[in-house]
Amino acid sequence: MAEDIKLTQDEAPESRNFIHAFIEEDIGPGGQFEGMTVHTRFPPEPNGYLHIGHCKALIIDFGTAEKFGGLCNLRMDDTNPAKEDTEYVDAIQEDIHWLGFDWGDRFYYGSDYFDKTYELAVGLIKKGLAYVCELTPEQFKEYRGDTNTPARSPWRDRPIEESLDLFERMKNGEFPEGKYTLRAKIDLASGNFNMRDPVLYRIRYIEHHRQGTKWCIFPMYDFAHPIQDALEGITHSLCSLEYEDHRPLYNWVIEHTDVPSHPRQIEFARLGIDHTVLSKRKLRKLVEEGYVSGWDDPRMPTLCGLRRRGYTPRSIRNFCERIGVAKTPSTVDYGFLEHCLREDLNETAQRTMAVIRPVKLTITNYPEGQSETVTVENNPLDPAAGTREITFSRNLWIEADDFLEAPVPKYKRLYPNGPECRLKGAYLIRCTGCVKDAEGNVTEVLAEYDPESRGGDPADGRKVKGATIHWVDAATAIDAEVRLYDNLFTDADPDAADKNFLECLNPDSLQVLTGCKVEPSLADAQAPASFQFMRLGYFCLDSKDSRPGHLVFNRSVSLKDSFKK
Repeated sequence: MAEDIKLTQDEAPESRNFIHAFIEEDIGPGGQFEGMTVHTRFPPEPNGYLHIGHCKALIIDFGTAEKFGGLCNLRMDDTNPAKEDTEYVDAIQEDIHWLGFDWGDRFYYGSDYFDKTYELAVGLIKKGLAYVCELTPEQFKEYRGDTNTPARSPWRDRPIEESLDLFERMKNGEFPEGKYTLRAKIDLASGNFNMRDPVLYRIRYIEHHRQGTKWCIFPMYDFAHPIQDALEGITHSLCSLEYEDHRPLYNWVIEHTDVPSHPRQIEFARLGIDHTVLSKRKLRKLVEEGYVSGWDDPRMPTLCGLRRRGYTPRSIRNFCERIGVAKTPSTVDYGFLEHCLREDLNETAQRTMAVIRPVKLTITNYPEGQSETVTVENNPLDPAAGTREITFSRNLWIEADDFLEAPVPKYKRLYPNGPECRLKGAYLIRCTGCVKDAEGNVTEVLAEYDPESRGGDPADGRKVKGATIHWVDAATAIDAEVRLYDNLFTDADPDAADKNFLECLNPDSLQVLTGCKVEPSLADAQAPASFQFMRLGYFCLDSKDSRPGHLVFNRSVSLKDSFKK
């Protein structure tokens, strides 16, 4: 059984990419592809949106071609007509371009090869390497055998001419679904059950999203995939680990059909992330039954959901590259994905001030009706980002948890007669009290400022023991809605076989805060702009629901809070 490895933001292994080592050997002196251009492909099935798990495969396929100066095709695996949809085709292309990859003019559909695949199947029958079988699905299971018993089929020795005739009539629609299959004639006693005369074609009466009703027989993936790779001149067919046992069949198809090349299949472990599910069937259920708002819900692991939440292409590519490529399945801590985003946005996001749970702060000794501007940096890590001017006046908004009437140990924010605190970029203040409503709720915090401390530094050089507090001028602040996202599942492994993943849903995965106060500079922000709300986290403008006059910000990832509550 494969070892389960738990990666965290503090334990990211250096990438040791065995795939690149194999390719270097293949294209080197004496290698099977010596002197050839490395050519890979990414073959998603267009039956759902790409998620972070697909992203690993995508980056391996496109990134490998990029590393070796090669080519990568994009091929829609639409051999299963029951599930495909053009909506997904368009979304897949958008996601790949967003990540920074391109396939040039090499965009294909698996169904483009249906005629050639049928022709090659006929060729196998003529060689005595395939036959039409009449076993029902129930009989197929019954006759499959076990590790000590070979499989069997009474139709294995059907005459070639009879199989050719039946296969053509299958194509012509003369038989009902399930009546016949076309099977490869390989080895009924093989220890690899994939080689026990696998099915190559089955009858399906269903309209194909591109081929219409032209075909009523469809090739199985294990037959179609190697043929498609070979016809496109793929050198390296990079697949997830579950196809390792299918590699002998992949090679058998290549070796026994008249195709122009012999790609090499290499397998790697899939990506697993805790607190999420990556099954498209389960993700589709979440969408179709309304547990989330759609495929692009920011809690979803889909690339469109991550994009809407504020993830950047660089953060996702860094994540996939830094977890490495391995043969051993591993579960990566979702926190490491967040770490990669935090790392990226820390360098690039403009700092701004926003108050998401506001309470009024009144500077009682600041003149009524007076206003001034103070200067704050846009990004302390990037001097080229410059500075901006914000207004300051007697009435401000601060976070409700920046005040406690009765402080707890080590609390260094505002409380009556507490330590002086800095207002970011403005003045030193000391809390003098508060105002409450009839229910005893604090509605206003009162403080006095030191006029000789503009910029936050006291004129006499005294030490400031309190915290630095962010704020927004009540006279110029604009309202916003803020959405705070958490893991969609409370269970670290909601996808486990013994669990109902729907019972693991986190009821607190989304909190919507209204009446939040933000700087007026954000009024003209355009998605997908990201900002660091000082002391609160990284936020992006929601690409779907935000509009002028109704700003909506999604929290992409929180900051580490030094104050332990």
